[in-house]
Order: sequence, then structure tokens, then C-alpha cells
Amino acid sequence: MEFEASARSRDYLKRIQDFMAEHIEPMEHQYHQTLLAQNHGADHSRWVVPPELEELKAKAREAGLWNLFLPDDELGAGLSNVEYAPLAEQMGRSFIAPVVFNCNAPDTGNMEVLWKYGTAEQKDTWLTPLLEGRIRSAFCMTEPEVASSDATNMAATAVVEGDEIVINGREWWSTGIGHPECKLLIFMGVSNPDGPRHGRHSMVLVPTDAPGVKIERMLPVFGEYDEPFGHGEVSFDNVRVPAGNMILGPGRGFEIAQGRLGPGRIHHCMRCLGAAEVALDLMIRRGCERVAFGKPVINLGGNRERVADLRMAIDQARLLTLHAAWKIDKFGGMGAIKEVSAIKVVVPNVLQQVIDEAIQMHGGAGVSHDTPLAAMYAYARTLRIADGPDAVHRGLVAKLELAAYRQLMEQG
Repeated sequence: MEFEASARSRDYLKRIQDFMAEHIEPMEHQYHQTLLAQNHGADHSRWVVPPELEELKAKAREAGLWNLFLPDDELGAGLSNVEYAPLAEQMGRSFIAPVVFNCNAPDTGNMEVLWKYGTAEQKDTWLTPLLEGRIRSAFCMTEPEVASSDATNMAATAVVEGDEIVINGREWWSTGIGHPECKLLIFMGVSNPDGPRHGRHSMVLVPTDAPGVKIERMLPVFGEYDEPFGHGEVSFDNVRVPAGNMILGPGRGFEIAQGRLGPGRIHHCMRCLGAAEVALDLMIRRGCERVAFGKPVINLGGNRERVADLRMAIDQARLLTLHAAWKIDKFGGMGAIKEVSAIKVVVPNVLQQVIDEAIQMHGGAGVSHDTPLAAMYAYARTLRIADGPDAVHRGLVAKLELAAYRQLMEQG
């Protein structure tokens, strides 16, 4: 196993670090203050993107720091998962850096779907403007009325009728749908109810302005609406789109989902580790600067041991994630199922642990808008549900481990 960053990965990392230090870090606090001042809450129709963000995106594109996630030498940076991992970690140190570099979810996953499975027409219509950062997108798969941790439960439908696909259902937690430039939804629904369990579902490209698509409400996360992207509940009432909007073909939805999720989880986990490093930095700084009972707080109540434990946990989580990235690069997504499920559990939990200790060190400031910790905590806690809850991934790891044990016993 080789985790050492390649020369081009190191080069990109240095350029990203320099760009963030020069352009993003000096303005990020003011960017968030601008969003707080607007405070449009659930009324997504009034959400706007601060112009500073678009200016930064233009600078990043001019600097060649654009679409770095895509393993395509012409459309992206052509990096492997192991090469891209440290870049994602660096971007995770900022809430807006992934957007600035056009490397933010769910757009990255949607772009990968179109890049891997889209037709030439689908790529021209949707992938090109996404890669150029001219539009945004959302992914619609989770339903409010069923346990979506088992995706085969979904009741939404995408039925082919002649030269059209008729879409019905209700989805929620559709991240990014509140963005003013969100123009595309990738919808997953049942198209063949009598087919095999994982061959009933299809993915369809749905314009957000298609008749019958309605954002019912924006959903808060711990009281915050995550402007200007947000998470929405969306209804689809007899929405009709051309049959050519089907991705890959009827019944191929789970196949596409598996291809989409593997690299995306590497990205999520490495960004988590970047956030964890920020939280640990803040914790140490606060502990060294703050004095209580005649001592720096870092020297009270076992805080030094906590710092040591957190450092070890972050480094262990990073190695586990790099191992998963290496396995995807070497064996493909299906060859790294156990490792990807493992990091999906471990890394957000480590991040949540680090942030919790950092909040405790900051006292009241830790749960306010004076630090990024409260928003980071919401992000960490949400990730333990998104893309499958912890229990589902633990169950898969256990299933694979027990299968390996049974095989060993049969051979022995």
C-alpha cells in the first residue's frame, strides 16, 4: 500500500493552501456574517449568493484550481482518490473552499454520475454547465414516509410512458435545492416494481423548473438553513420529462448509486479530517490562551490527555480513509465496500468528538456564531445520517466480517 502523495498532488496541495491563505481565509468570516445579516431563513426565494463567492470562483478557475475531484485529465485534474484525498482535507478546513474550487457535494457526485454514465446529449446539456460552475444541482432519493436507510423501501416512481418518463413522489433532505442557480435534480424512483430487489429503480434528470416540481419547504439543521444551498422537501406531481433523461437505463439506479457513493465518501471523510484539524487547533489555542484557577485551561482537568487522544484519533481516521481510497483506486468501488463503510462510521464520529471537546474548551463561545464550532458540529452530526446511518454501515462491516469468518471455518 502506497499512501505517499504524488508530485502533482503535492503541487496542487501547495497551490490550494496558498490560495486559501491569500483569498479565502481573510474574507470567510465576513462572508458568513453577510449571510447571517440577510437571515432570510426558510424563504429560499430570497436567498442570494454573496458576490464575493463568485469572484473567488473566477479566481480559482483562472488559477487552474477547478474540478480537482474529477479523475479526467481534460475535464478535471485527473487525480486518483489517493492523490485527491489530501486536497479534500485541505478544502475541509473551510466551509466555502469546496464551493470555490467547484468541488462541493452534491454537485461533485452528480457530475461524476453524468461523466461516468451520461449520454453525449446529457453531458452537453447538464455536465458542461456544472463543470463550468454556471449552475448547481441536487440529488433526490430520501423520502419522508419510509425508512430511507433501506433504499429499496422508496415509494417514489419514475415510469416510462411512451417517449416520456412520468415522475411522482416526495423527497426530502435534497441538499442544494435552495440555491438560486440550482437547475438540475437527479431523481431516483421505482420504474420496474416487479424486477429484482436492486433492479427496480432508475435515475432520471429533472429540470427544477419542470411543471409539477415544487419545493414544499426548506428544512433547518439544528435551527440553521444553510443558506444559500439548504436542504429541501420536494414534491413531484406527474412530472413529465423526455425518455432521454433516463440515466444509463431503466433499473440501473442502484448500480449508478454504488458508482457515485464510493469516491464521494472519500471526499466527505477527508473534508471531515480537515475540519477536525481546525477544531483541534482552536481547542489548543483557546486552552493555551485562557486562564482559570491560576493556570492555562489546557493544564486543567485532563485536557492535555484529551488533546493527545484527539490527535491519535484524527491520525488513525486519516490512515483508515487513505486505505479505503487506495483500495478504490486498485480494486474499484466494489472492492472497497467494507473499508468505505468503515470510514463512513469512524470519521464523522471522530470529527464530532473533536468538535465536542473544542466546544467544551470554549465554553459559551463554542455554541455561538463567534466560532465555527457550532456549525461544524451540525455538519459532523448530520454526516452520521447522510449517505446511510452509522448502524447500516456497521451492519455491512459485520456482515462481511462474519462471511469471511465462515469461509475461513469451511476451509479449515
